[in-house]
Amino acid sequence: MAGNPQDWSVGQRFEVEAGHRPAMAIEVNRRYFKMMNVAAAQISCDPGNFDANIGKLRDFTLRARDSGAELIVFPEMVDTGYSIPVIQKQARRWSDGAVPEVQRIAKENSIAIVAGLSDRDDDSIFNAQVFVDSRGNVLGKYRKTHLVTAAPLDERVCFSAGNEFVVSKIGDFNFGLSICYDLRFPEMARALAVKHAANVIVNSSAWPTVRAKHLRILALARAVENQGYFIVANRVGTDDGITLCGGSLIIDPSGEILASATGDREELIQAEISACVIDEIRKRVPAFAHRRNELYH
Repeated sequence: MAGNPQDWSVGQRFEVEAGHRPAMAIEVNRRYFKMMNVAAAQISCDPGNFDANIGKLRDFTLRARDSGAELIVFPEMVDTGYSIPVIQKQARRWSDGAVPEVQRIAKENSIAIVAGLSDRDDDSIFNAQVFVDSRGNVLGKYRKTHLVTAAPLDERVCFSAGNEFVVSKIGDFNFGLSICYDLRFPEMARALAVKHAANVIVNSSAWPTVRAKHLRILALARAVENQGYFIVANRVGTDDGITLCGGSLIIDPSGEILASATGDREELIQAEISACVIDEIRKRVPAFAHRRNELYH
């Protein structure tokens, strides 16, 4: 294994065995591994306009880079917009859709990117999320596991459900991937934290205004109960008659809101996350050590 940090900062499914991290990698830049400046892009999309949507992703990435961010999280389905008829028609394959563009933007700007994208695979379409590192390497690919069926939405008419959780690693941070409705399932966040050691969960969302209050309540709960950072990048605007509520958030492991966005306009929010803060909060209240696994099944 080479001594470059990026050689081992890969998705959990491909992670090197514990204890085999090269020691010299830690010396390269300790700040990068213990702290990270993260951003969430709250944007609108132009349904069906791939070039315009990728252009906006590029513009917000540049803004984040110029303000010192090392990672930027984008909302759900930012390549197509959140319109079921548009997605059914224009969803692209992973290999030749938005993913290569995201890789190029990440590499050109030396910034990691998480984005919600369409993923066409033969006759199936998945509501997916990609994690790309600052060198343009794909660290993780997640397919939404919980499909919403609450009015005014029914994703089952368009999407197939994914069947696995994904964690991607950069330094001391294990990023659990999630999309929108996944936020309503505490079992998922707990599995990411307990089984996959996630200490940061990111959520790419297109959360509707009709349930706007729930977004903040659920995100706060997921952060506090799992004693990790929670980052929500939500959409604004109206797609196919559905208005999205904004309110993007970066929350620390104690439930403090480090950054938040309004409900009706495009914004870039930003905060610094710290592995030391995670460790301190988990030591102060050792809830994971107090779990009664024998009672939970």
